[in-house]
Amino acid sequence: MAKWSKKTFIDHINQSCENDVAVNCLQLIDFSEKNSDEITWGTGDGCGTMTFRCNSDYGVLPLFRLSSNGKINLQLNFLRGKNLHKQILEDMIVKFESNFLRQYDQESYPSDSYEEIEDLICTQNQLDTFIKTIEGCIYRLKQ
Repeated sequence: MAKWSKKTFIDHINQSCENDVAVNCLQLIDFSEKNSDEITWGTGDGCGTMTFRCNSDYGVLPLFRLSSNGKINLQLNFLRGKNLHKQILEDMIVKFESNFLRQYDQESYPSDSYEEIEDLICTQNQLDTFIKTIEGCIYRLKQ
């Protein structure tokens, strides 16, 4: 299959995801279009990916990846490897942990992996908190 586009990505979301997951994905796509410095669409065969990227003093950094089959990949370990200011990463981790009720330390979360959106985001408040966390990270990366 050719490289994914917004249209093919959304079409696949609507076919492969439950309605509430699809709505959350669409809101994340809308947020990404308005707030990212760069969106990249994947080239996979089975499902598509959308990567939210942000300009920073460390280069263009991916903050999260969304898959067209209703999964999200938080790029925490990738960001750990970039030696960001401790405050940027710690703020992001603390907010994710309190929002998703999970541990994201290096021992509990040793590698970035795709997680079902429905396991992380069950309410509009959780989605809003995730978005605010990403907005805060963007702000700090651009200071």
